Amino acid sequence: MPTKHAILKDLRVYQSEGRPEEVFSIIIPSWNNRPYLQLCIERLLKHSHFPHQIIVHLNEAKDDSLDWLHRYPQIDYTYSPSNIGICYALNVARRLVRTPYVCYFNDDMVALPHWDRYLYEEVQRIGHEAFILSATMIEPFDTGNPCVLVADYGDTLSTFKETALLDAYAQLEKTDWQGSTWPPIVLPLSLWDLVGGMSAEFSPGMYSDPDLSMKLWQAGVRLFKGIGKSRVYHFGSKSTRRGKMNKGKRQFLQKWGMSSGDFTRQILRRGQPFDGPLSSISLSPMQRLKNKTKSIWNALGPSH
Repeated sequence: MPTKHAILKDLRVYQSEGRPEEVFSIIIPSWNNRPYLQLCIERLLKHSHFPHQIIVHLNEAKDDSLDWLHRYPQIDYTYSPSNIGICYALNVARRLVRTPYVCYFNDDMVALPHWDRYLYEEVQRIGHEAFILSATMIEPFDTGNPCVLVADYGDTLSTFKETALLDAYAQLEKTDWQGSTWPPIVLPLSLWDLVGGMSAEFSPGMYSDPDLSMKLWQAGVRLFKGIGKSRVYHFGSKSTRRGKMNKGKRQFLQKWGMSSGDFTRQILRRGQPFDGPLSSISLSPMQRLKNKTKSIWNALGPSH
Protein backbone atom coordinates (compact mmCIF):
# COMPACT_ATOMS: atom_id res chain seq x y z
CA MET A 1 0.00 0.00 0.00
CA PRO A 2 1.57 3.33 -1.02
CA THR A 3 1.95 6.13 1.51
CA LYS A 4 -0.55 8.96 1.61
CA HIS A 5 2.08 11.25 0.12
CA ALA A 6 2.61 8.89 -2.81
CA ILE A 7 -1.14 8.59 -3.36
CA LEU A 8 -1.53 12.36 -3.67
CA LYS A 9 1.62 12.72 -5.75
CA ASP A 10 0.56 10.15 -8.35
CA LEU A 11 -3.14 10.97 -8.36
CA ARG A 12 -4.82 11.97 -11.61
CA VAL A 13 -8.06 13.94 -11.39
CA TYR A 14 -10.70 14.89 -13.96
CA GLN A 15 -13.83 16.91 -13.21
CA SER A 16 -16.56 17.91 -15.64
CA GLU A 17 -18.53 21.15 -15.50
CA GLY A 18 -21.56 19.38 -14.03
CA ARG A 19 -25.20 20.41 -13.94
CA PRO A 20 -26.95 22.43 -11.23
CA GLU A 21 -29.81 19.91 -10.99
CA GLU A 22 -27.62 17.00 -9.84
CA VAL A 23 -29.01 15.31 -6.70
CA PHE A 24 -26.43 12.77 -5.44
CA SER A 25 -22.67 12.49 -5.91
CA ILE A 26 -22.25 8.77 -6.63
CA ILE A 27 -18.73 7.50 -5.88
CA ILE A 28 -17.74 4.17 -7.45
CA PRO A 29 -14.36 2.60 -6.60
CA SER A 30 -13.15 0.16 -9.25
CA TRP A 31 -10.14 -2.10 -9.61
CA ASN A 32 -9.47 -3.55 -13.10
CA ASN A 33 -13.14 -4.44 -13.41
CA ARG A 34 -14.16 -2.66 -16.61
CA PRO A 35 -16.98 -4.99 -17.82
CA TYR A 36 -18.83 -4.69 -14.50
CA LEU A 37 -18.04 -0.98 -14.20
CA GLN A 38 -19.40 -0.44 -17.70
CA LEU A 39 -22.70 -2.14 -16.89
CA CYS A 40 -22.88 -0.30 -13.57
CA ILE A 41 -22.49 3.14 -15.15
CA GLU A 42 -24.69 2.43 -18.15
CA ARG A 43 -27.57 1.34 -15.89
CA LEU A 44 -27.08 4.29 -13.55
CA LEU A 45 -27.45 6.57 -16.56
CA LYS A 46 -30.43 4.62 -17.87
CA HIS A 47 -32.38 3.80 -14.70
CA SER A 48 -31.85 6.82 -12.46
CA HIS A 49 -34.87 9.08 -12.02
CA PHE A 50 -32.75 12.18 -11.35
CA PRO A 51 -29.49 13.46 -12.82
CA HIS A 52 -26.52 12.74 -10.59
CA GLN A 53 -22.83 13.45 -10.45
CA ILE A 54 -20.95 10.20 -11.05
CA ILE A 55 -17.39 9.96 -9.73
CA VAL A 56 -15.26 6.88 -10.43
CA HIS A 57 -11.99 6.09 -8.73
CA LEU A 58 -9.86 3.79 -10.86
CA ASN A 59 -7.27 1.68 -9.05
CA GLU A 60 -4.43 0.70 -11.43
CA ALA A 61 -6.66 0.55 -14.54
CA LYS A 62 -4.47 -2.13 -16.11
CA ASP A 63 -7.47 -3.12 -18.17
CA ASP A 64 -8.93 -0.57 -20.60
CA SER A 65 -11.17 1.09 -17.99
CA LEU A 66 -9.44 4.48 -18.14
CA ASP A 67 -9.63 4.66 -21.94
CA TRP A 68 -13.24 3.48 -21.80
CA LEU A 69 -14.15 6.13 -19.24
CA HIS A 70 -12.94 8.84 -21.60
CA ARG A 71 -16.01 8.11 -23.72
CA TYR A 72 -18.10 9.72 -20.99
CA PRO A 73 -16.92 13.33 -20.55
CA GLN A 74 -19.77 13.95 -18.09
CA ILE A 75 -18.32 11.42 -15.62
CA ASP A 76 -15.73 12.65 -13.14
CA TYR A 77 -12.87 10.42 -12.04
CA THR A 78 -9.76 10.07 -9.94
CA TYR A 79 -7.06 7.60 -10.91
CA SER A 80 -4.15 6.07 -9.02
CA PRO A 81 -1.57 3.91 -10.84
CA SER A 82 -1.42 1.60 -7.81
CA ASN A 83 -4.29 -0.09 -5.97
CA ILE A 84 -4.97 2.16 -2.96
CA GLY A 85 -8.05 0.19 -1.86
CA ILE A 86 -11.61 1.24 -1.14
CA CYS A 87 -11.05 3.53 1.87
CA TYR A 88 -8.47 5.79 0.25
CA ALA A 89 -10.37 5.66 -3.06
CA LEU A 90 -13.57 6.99 -1.50
CA ASN A 91 -11.72 9.67 0.46
CA VAL A 92 -9.77 10.77 -2.60
CA ALA A 93 -12.92 10.95 -4.73
CA ARG A 94 -14.68 13.03 -2.07
CA ARG A 95 -12.69 16.09 -3.20
CA LEU A 96 -14.77 16.11 -6.41
CA VAL A 97 -18.18 15.97 -4.70
CA ARG A 98 -20.37 18.95 -5.61
CA THR A 99 -23.82 17.94 -4.29
CA PRO A 100 -25.09 17.89 -0.68
CA TYR A 101 -25.27 14.06 -0.63
CA VAL A 102 -22.65 11.33 -0.99
CA CYS A 103 -23.73 7.98 -2.43
CA TYR A 104 -21.26 5.07 -2.24
CA PHE A 105 -21.94 2.49 -4.96
CA ASN A 106 -20.03 -0.70 -5.83
CA ASP A 107 -18.98 -1.37 -9.41
CA ASP A 108 -20.57 -4.85 -9.37
CA MET A 109 -24.05 -3.43 -8.72
CA VAL A 110 -26.77 -2.79 -11.27
CA ALA A 111 -29.17 0.05 -10.51
CA LEU A 112 -32.82 -0.86 -11.10
CA PRO A 113 -35.40 1.67 -12.30
CA HIS A 114 -36.08 4.60 -9.95
CA TRP A 115 -33.69 3.28 -7.30
CA ASP A 116 -32.74 6.88 -6.54
CA ARG A 117 -36.25 8.35 -6.46
CA TYR A 118 -37.22 6.27 -3.42
CA LEU A 119 -34.03 7.30 -1.63
CA TYR A 120 -34.42 10.99 -2.39
CA GLU A 121 -38.07 11.01 -1.39
CA GLU A 122 -36.98 9.61 1.97
CA VAL A 123 -34.28 12.28 2.27
CA GLN A 124 -36.91 14.96 1.74
CA ARG A 125 -39.23 13.41 4.34
CA ILE A 126 -36.49 13.25 6.98
CA GLY A 127 -35.88 16.98 7.06
CA HIS A 128 -32.52 16.89 8.91
CA GLU A 129 -28.94 15.76 8.26
CA ALA A 130 -28.46 13.00 10.85
CA PHE A 131 -29.17 9.92 8.73
CA ILE A 132 -27.73 7.19 6.56
CA LEU A 133 -29.89 5.34 4.04
CA SER A 134 -29.31 2.14 2.07
CA ALA A 135 -30.87 0.78 -1.07
CA THR A 136 -31.91 -2.87 -0.92
CA MET A 137 -29.65 -5.36 -2.67
CA ILE A 138 -30.94 -8.34 -4.64
CA GLU A 139 -28.32 -11.10 -4.60
CA PRO A 140 -28.15 -14.50 -6.29
CA PHE A 141 -27.08 -16.42 -3.17
CA ASP A 142 -28.33 -16.56 0.40
CA THR A 143 -25.44 -15.41 2.60
CA GLY A 144 -27.55 -14.95 5.71
CA ASN A 145 -27.82 -11.18 5.31
CA PRO A 146 -31.37 -10.27 6.46
CA CYS A 147 -31.21 -6.94 4.61
CA VAL A 148 -30.97 -8.66 1.21
CA LEU A 149 -33.54 -10.06 -1.19
CA VAL A 150 -32.36 -13.43 -2.52
CA ALA A 151 -33.27 -14.06 -6.15
CA ASP A 152 -30.92 -15.67 -8.65
CA TYR A 153 -30.68 -13.72 -11.90
CA GLY A 154 -27.04 -14.67 -12.45
CA ASP A 155 -23.78 -14.19 -10.59
CA THR A 156 -21.64 -13.18 -13.57
CA LEU A 157 -22.15 -11.01 -16.63
CA SER A 158 -22.41 -14.11 -18.83
CA THR A 159 -25.21 -15.58 -16.69
CA PHE A 160 -27.02 -12.29 -15.98
CA LYS A 161 -30.73 -12.55 -16.83
CA GLU A 162 -31.46 -8.84 -16.95
CA THR A 163 -34.75 -8.98 -18.86
CA ALA A 164 -36.22 -11.46 -16.38
CA LEU A 165 -34.94 -9.35 -13.49
CA LEU A 166 -36.57 -6.19 -14.83
CA ASP A 167 -39.85 -8.05 -15.24
CA ALA A 168 -39.83 -9.40 -11.68
CA TYR A 169 -37.82 -7.19 -9.29
CA ALA A 170 -40.68 -4.88 -8.30
CA GLN A 171 -42.85 -7.82 -7.21
CA LEU A 172 -40.27 -9.10 -4.71
CA GLU A 173 -41.51 -8.28 -1.21
CA LYS A 174 -39.33 -6.17 1.09
CA THR A 175 -40.37 -3.53 3.58
CA ASP A 176 -38.10 -0.82 4.94
CA TRP A 177 -35.53 -2.19 7.38
CA GLN A 178 -33.20 -1.19 10.19
CA GLY A 179 -29.43 -1.17 10.07
CA SER A 180 -28.19 0.73 7.02
CA THR A 181 -24.49 0.06 6.63
CA TRP A 182 -23.88 -1.65 3.24
CA PRO A 183 -23.76 0.18 -0.09
CA PRO A 184 -25.44 1.62 -1.89
CA ILE A 185 -25.58 4.15 0.93
CA VAL A 186 -26.62 7.81 0.90
CA LEU A 187 -25.73 10.32 3.59
CA PRO A 188 -25.26 14.08 3.78
CA LEU A 189 -21.84 15.36 2.76
CA SER A 190 -21.77 17.38 5.98
CA LEU A 191 -22.11 14.16 8.00
CA TRP A 192 -19.48 12.35 5.91
CA ASP A 193 -17.03 15.16 6.63
CA LEU A 194 -17.98 15.33 10.31
CA VAL A 195 -16.83 11.75 10.92
CA GLY A 196 -13.89 11.92 8.50
CA GLY A 197 -15.19 9.65 5.74
CA MET A 198 -13.74 6.16 5.58
CA SER A 199 -11.15 5.07 8.15
CA ALA A 200 -7.81 4.47 6.44
CA GLU A 201 -6.73 1.91 9.04
CA PHE A 202 -9.25 -0.49 7.47
CA SER A 203 -7.49 -0.35 4.09
CA PRO A 204 -7.99 -1.86 1.67
CA GLY A 205 -11.56 -2.02 2.96
CA MET A 206 -12.92 -5.03 4.84
CA TYR A 207 -15.26 -3.92 7.69
CA SER A 208 -14.89 -0.26 6.75
CA ASP A 209 -18.67 -0.15 6.21
CA PRO A 210 -19.69 -1.04 9.80
CA ASP A 211 -16.84 1.18 11.02
CA LEU A 212 -18.41 4.13 9.20
CA SER A 213 -21.76 3.30 10.77
CA MET A 214 -20.17 3.10 14.21
CA LYS A 215 -18.59 6.52 13.70
CA LEU A 216 -22.00 7.88 12.74
CA TRP A 217 -23.54 6.23 15.82
CA GLN A 218 -20.88 7.82 18.03
CA ALA A 219 -21.70 11.18 16.43
CA GLY A 220 -25.34 10.83 17.50
CA VAL A 221 -26.98 9.45 14.36
CA ARG A 222 -29.92 7.16 15.14
CA LEU A 223 -31.57 6.90 11.73
CA PHE A 224 -30.02 3.92 9.89
CA LYS A 225 -32.73 3.05 7.39
CA GLY A 226 -32.87 0.63 4.47
CA ILE A 227 -35.43 1.50 1.79
CA GLY A 228 -37.30 -1.56 0.59
CA LYS A 229 -38.42 -0.12 -2.76
CA SER A 230 -34.98 1.19 -3.72
CA ARG A 231 -33.27 -1.77 -5.38
CA VAL A 232 -30.03 -2.77 -7.04
CA TYR A 233 -28.81 -6.13 -8.25
CA HIS A 234 -25.51 -7.17 -6.71
CA PHE A 235 -23.33 -9.81 -8.36
CA GLY A 236 -21.27 -10.06 -5.19
CA SER A 237 -17.65 -9.16 -4.35
CA LYS A 238 -16.23 -9.21 -7.85
CA SER A 239 -13.23 -7.15 -6.76
CA THR A 240 -12.57 -8.01 -3.11
CA ARG A 241 -12.22 -11.73 -3.83
CA ARG A 242 -9.23 -11.03 -6.05
CA GLY A 243 -6.97 -9.30 -3.55
CA LYS A 244 -5.46 -9.75 -0.11
CA MET A 245 -7.71 -8.07 2.41
CA ASN A 246 -7.19 -6.66 5.88
CA LYS A 247 -8.37 -8.52 9.01
CA GLY A 248 -11.25 -6.12 9.46
CA LYS A 249 -13.22 -8.21 11.92
CA ARG A 250 -10.33 -8.14 14.37
CA GLN A 251 -9.61 -4.46 13.71
CA PHE A 252 -13.22 -3.48 14.41
CA LEU A 253 -13.20 -5.34 17.73
CA GLN A 254 -9.92 -3.80 18.83
CA LYS A 255 -10.97 -0.29 17.81
CA TRP A 256 -14.45 -0.23 19.31
CA GLY A 257 -14.34 -2.84 22.07
CA MET A 258 -17.25 -4.78 20.61
CA SER A 259 -17.67 -7.13 17.68
CA SER A 260 -19.15 -5.87 14.44
CA GLY A 261 -21.77 -8.62 14.80
CA ASP A 262 -22.95 -7.31 18.18
CA PHE A 263 -23.00 -3.76 16.82
CA THR A 264 -24.98 -4.51 13.68
CA ARG A 265 -27.35 -7.10 15.17
CA GLN A 266 -28.05 -5.64 18.60
CA ILE A 267 -27.53 -1.90 18.25
CA LEU A 268 -28.36 -1.30 14.58
CA ARG A 269 -30.91 -4.19 14.65
CA ARG A 270 -29.74 -5.20 11.19
CA GLY A 271 -32.53 -6.35 8.89
CA GLN A 272 -35.41 -5.97 11.34
CA PRO A 273 -38.51 -4.12 10.09
CA PHE A 274 -38.07 -0.37 10.35
CA ASP A 275 -40.03 1.09 13.26
CA GLY A 276 -38.44 4.48 13.72
CA PRO A 277 -35.10 5.91 14.86
CA LEU A 278 -32.99 3.56 16.94
CA SER A 279 -32.70 3.85 20.69
CA SER A 280 -29.42 4.06 22.57
CA ILE A 281 -28.84 0.72 24.31
CA SER A 282 -26.08 -0.88 26.32
CA LEU A 283 -24.75 -4.37 25.86
CA SER A 284 -25.32 -6.78 28.72
CA PRO A 285 -22.48 -7.42 31.20
CA MET A 286 -22.00 -10.88 29.67
CA GLN A 287 -21.73 -9.40 26.15
CA ARG A 288 -19.25 -6.77 27.32
CA LEU A 289 -17.16 -9.47 29.00
CA LYS A 290 -17.24 -11.58 25.84
CA ASN A 291 -16.07 -8.65 23.72
CA LYS A 292 -13.36 -7.72 26.20
CA THR A 293 -12.08 -11.31 26.19
CA LYS A 294 -12.07 -11.38 22.39
CA SER A 295 -10.24 -8.06 22.25
CA ILE A 296 -7.51 -9.25 24.63
CA TRP A 297 -7.18 -12.56 22.78
CA ASN A 298 -6.86 -10.81 19.42
CA ALA A 299 -4.30 -8.37 20.82
CA LEU A 300 -2.09 -11.33 21.67
CA GLY A 301 -1.89 -12.07 17.96
CA PRO A 302 -3.67 -15.38 17.24
CA SER A 303 -3.76 -16.27 13.60
CA HIS A 304 -7.52 -16.98 13.40
